[in-house]
Amino acid sequence: MTSIDVQDLTKEYGSTRAVDGLTFRVLPGRVTGFLGPNGAGKSTTMRLVLGLDRPTAGSATLGGRAYPELREPLRHVGALLDAHAAHGSRTARDHLRVLATSNRIPDGRVDEVLEETGLASVARRRVRTYSLGMRQRLGIAAALLGDPGVVMLDEPSNGLDPEGIVWIRQLLRRLAGEGRTVLVSSHLMNETASFADHLVVLGRGRLLADTPMRDFIHARVQPSVRIRTSDPAALRSALARHGHDAVEHPDGHWTVHHARVDDIGRIASAAGVPVLELAAEEGTLEQAYFDLTSAEAEFTTQPQEA
Repeated sequence: MTSIDVQDLTKEYGSTRAVDGLTFRVLPGRVTGFLGPNGAGKSTTMRLVLGLDRPTAGSATLGGRAYPELREPLRHVGALLDAHAAHGSRTARDHLRVLATSNRIPDGRVDEVLEETGLASVARRRVRTYSLGMRQRLGIAAALLGDPGVVMLDEPSNGLDPEGIVWIRQLLRRLAGEGRTVLVSSHLMNETASFADHLVVLGRGRLLADTPMRDFIHARVQPSVRIRTSDPAALRSALARHGHDAVEHPDGHWTVHHARVDDIGRIASAAGVPVLELAAEEGTLEQAYFDLTSAEAEFTTQPQEA
């Protein structure tokens, strides 16, 4: 299958370096989340991969070939960068038929992707009557039209209702399970955590991380344990004897930072501390992301004083 290979990629606009010497590879068979603050260079990088802009230096290839070299490119790579790309006066079906004809894709495939994206019943309506979520689905239909080995989506959940968000998660997982190369840019950390296997993170045009998602979280967010007891004094004493500090919360539970649930359970059991609740508090993608990118955001807000 086809991989996306970015090598020493640089793009300058005048004195601004939007992409700065990027090197990474997006492999088949997994969903790669493409993350970074506003202005990090994600959209520029995707445009460079798709031949919509020319790099100042370096290269971006699909299976070893630059996008402009691909014949009938929709058969190789499908992309959604702008949900408003379809002409408003065309029907959804006509929009897809034009794309299909230009890439020698059978007309029957148009109806297949309309059905797959939930647009079959509105396929003959003009695109200008579509909601943002419907336009997103149409953009995804266009990306899937050529049954490509590479799929690149920029903020695909934008405008989708809850049912649509569940659908896009399942779609991404299925595409990866079929061995395709899937790159998804998103600002929604919780949503990315629900579908991504691997992460590529940018900051100010530079590569900050290229790692499996679980490794990314574990490297930046220390584990903690949630525990509740009917004898707080005994719990605090037992934990202190083993070098653990615990923080009590207003609802009565305690948090033990930098600890594993098995260790805390053994300490409480050995000390005879009654345990009403014991659970691991796993780090989140959002916590790990902000830990890495807090100094890389182009636009930030300051905490407001009370």
